[in-house]
Amino acid sequence: MSTVPITKRGAEKLKEELHKLKTVERPNVIAAIAEARAQGDLSENAEYDAAKDRQGFIEGRIQEIEGKLSVAQIIDPASLDAGGRVVFGATVALEDEDTGDAVTYQIVGEDEADLKLGLINISSPIARALIGKEEGDVAEVQAPGGVRHYEVVKVSYL
Repeated sequence: MSTVPITKRGAEKLKEELHKLKTVERPNVIAAIAEARAQGDLSENAEYDAAKDRQGFIEGRIQEIEGKLSVAQIIDPASLDAGGRVVFGATVALEDEDTGDAVTYQIVGEDEADLKLGLINISSPIARALIGKEEGDVAEVQAPGGVRHYEVVKVSYL
């Protein structure tokens, strides 16, 4: 199985979620199931059904996170030295050549992506267009509204 890149920050967030699921959520749902069982007839017990559904969700999420962490290649952007090229984990300041708008993105893994926070998925069209570029280069991005051209203003590894 191939590795999946994830930033150090993203891996820490997944580990925190896994810890919470195992130490807080799982015991809570087990207690809820026990409490619902104590109420008697399970065939008509909505609380029991809801608790079992929740338990299934929690166990599934635990397996999902453990699977992701087992194949994760954790990359610390601060320790990168790509010689000014855009690589996974890099923070890139861009300028739209048509509008002059300035934007800054960090290229991250699939689970970390959040456009509102400026975190873009490595497999997104803009990230794929930026990989390998350097300051001063122009990236051509196929966007839903047509082709966009972005000049790479600054590349940093934070």
